Amino acid sequence: MGQEYFINSRQLEEKIRLSLPSQGGAGAGFDLTASTQIIPIIDLTESAEGSSLRQDLQVAIDFASTPFSVSATTTTIITSTGFFRVFGTATMRSGDNALREGSFILNDGSTDKKVWQFNVKGAGTEAIMVVPFDFIVFLRAGDSLKCLSPNNEMLFGGSTRQVASISGDLTNPLGFS
Repeated sequence: MGQEYFINSRQLEEKIRLSLPSQGGAGAGFDLTASTQIIPIIDLTESAEGSSLRQDLQVAIDFASTPFSVSATTTTIITSTGFFRVFGTATMRSGDNALREGSFILNDGSTDKKVWQFNVKGAGTEAIMVVPFDFIVFLRAGDSLKCLSPNNEMLFGGSTRQVASISGDLTNPLGFS
């Protein structure tokens, strides 16, 4: 049997009050204790959240991923609800002093909002710039994600994959059981 020690620490008590309100965070008194007894702890967080995969594996590219390529147009790339990973590269060629801009745009059915943008102002000599992108976007009912490439000097190439439903339930890679 291990020995018990009482711990008096305002920082630890405050952290418990904020993190665990049901354990005395509403102002009730409590004592923190430590023990020399070894108690094994099993982290069931991933399983309790409905996934048996690590987060980095859960967002893996799979057969359900949807590729896209956009140049010299505006294309709607996602219209479904939920959380989506959007990843790929934006490539821009510049050969003059013109400002060039490509972007990803959220639309709620009536209003556009730029959420990612790539701007280049040329210096008169030809140059090619490639910028990777990898982000998660949330779409409600009626929302869509569009990709804007204003001319042939701008190319977006990438893929999308749903990683969670609109209610936050994780979507595992296709074929994972």
